[in-house]
Amino acid sequence: MALKLFNLPKLTYQCLLPRLYLPLNSLSSLTQNPTTSADDPHVPAIFNIITSSPSSDSMIKSLDSSQIPLSNDLLDQVLKLVRFRRANPIRTLEFFDYIHKKKGFIHTQYSYDTMLDILGRSRRFEEIWRVLKEMHHKDPAFVTPKTAAIVLGLIANGCSVRQTVESFKKLKKLCISFDVLYFNTLLRTLCQKKSMSDARNAFHSLKHDFKPNVNTFNILLSGWKSIEEAELLFQEMLDSEIKPDLVSYNCLIDVYCKNYRLDKARKMFEEMREQEIKPDVRSYTSLIGGLGSMGEPDEARAVLKEMRELGCNPDVAAYNAAIRNFCIAKRLGDAFGLMDEMSQVGLEPNVTTFNLFFRCFYYVNDMRNASSLYKRMRDVLGCLPNTQSCEFLIRLCRKHGDVGFGLELWEDMVLNCFGSLTLVSDVLIDLLCDEGRLDEAEKCLFQVVEKGQRPSNVSVKRIRVLMELAQRHESLHKLHEAMSTFEYGRVENNGLSC
Repeated sequence: MALKLFNLPKLTYQCLLPRLYLPLNSLSSLTQNPTTSADDPHVPAIFNIITSSPSSDSMIKSLDSSQIPLSNDLLDQVLKLVRFRRANPIRTLEFFDYIHKKKGFIHTQYSYDTMLDILGRSRRFEEIWRVLKEMHHKDPAFVTPKTAAIVLGLIANGCSVRQTVESFKKLKKLCISFDVLYFNTLLRTLCQKKSMSDARNAFHSLKHDFKPNVNTFNILLSGWKSIEEAELLFQEMLDSEIKPDLVSYNCLIDVYCKNYRLDKARKMFEEMREQEIKPDVRSYTSLIGGLGSMGEPDEARAVLKEMRELGCNPDVAAYNAAIRNFCIAKRLGDAFGLMDEMSQVGLEPNVTTFNLFFRCFYYVNDMRNASSLYKRMRDVLGCLPNTQSCEFLIRLCRKHGDVGFGLELWEDMVLNCFGSLTLVSDVLIDLLCDEGRLDEAEKCLFQVVEKGQRPSNVSVKRIRVLMELAQRHESLHKLHEAMSTFEYGRVENNGLSC
């Protein structure tokens, strides 16, 4: 089914550049509500005891009197809810210790890792090391590379590179085999949380203590934007007599394409074939993106045909790269044609596909086509939007003062549990308050809380002021009670060092 486009305003090249994508990667944890997966009525009961108890003794007394049967599954569900709601980490740790002392109860590795994550989000580093030592004492095999990734990632978020590396070295005493898997975990953490330069420095200072493998070099190759740095690392890999694999070549191709050196990228394809390494869909997707950046969307589309001829069928990501090229070239007709072609070859457009078009409509202020595409996405293809989709749409509603569509989108989000209610409610509440619709703004705020997400301070303050002006004392009391659930929601250092 083709989408009927209304008259489009003129698009600008800058509005579609890839670097302008909204930085929403860190919001993935907000798009799911763990309370919906629990279903166990004991989970909220335990959670309320943990969050409402003024002391450890009162919490233990309440737990004993509740006579709720404790199990590993119940503990895991409670910990997930605590992490999601950012509840009191110390009281949660006391509950964790309390349940551990029960006769016959043994914590699982998953429970330990989740508890570490909860403590790390509040920068409770002393407690983290205490739990790690307990894990080692119970079973040294519990401190796995995954555990190390959790701990190092949390430490890197709040501490310096030096402190992160020192923490990595401290882990050696708690692991059975402190090998290259842990070294790779450190490098991956530094690449993601700090910078490539920090990862490179750590690699050179510690590589003699480990035996780097192909994954070690691939981790470092995957983050470089500089051709010179990537080529030096690739050469060091060869000098170390480590044979590059498909991932290694794909990383180098990606660097070349992003730096407009398609000549070097094509040479990599030739070298891969000489090494009997068959390029995969990611190899070609990088090439498609590079051709688009060079202003060659038609040649990029031809790569899709070339892939099929070589027995490498394009996937949704490859089509999305080609669609983006036509969006950049302001050829939306061709872009929609490719989306229809996806369905013809058995592929369904995903949320990224639609976001490419929502981005176009947002920057040209086209509410009509955006709402039409949203309805096709939802009703015809059954594809749920994500936070980025919702932000484009709700901000368009704000620009146009379209309360009706804004509330329609909001109800879909609440009903189908997609997108960050916190971020979208900020804009929607602002719109509703400006339109004098306090009842609906109030309802929106409480729906955020009911779904286990924390409204922003800006929204809460604005609603509170309007409630006070309207003398809604009952609503003010309800708001106070709702927000008290999140009193431990802010991440604070608490004066503890790493």
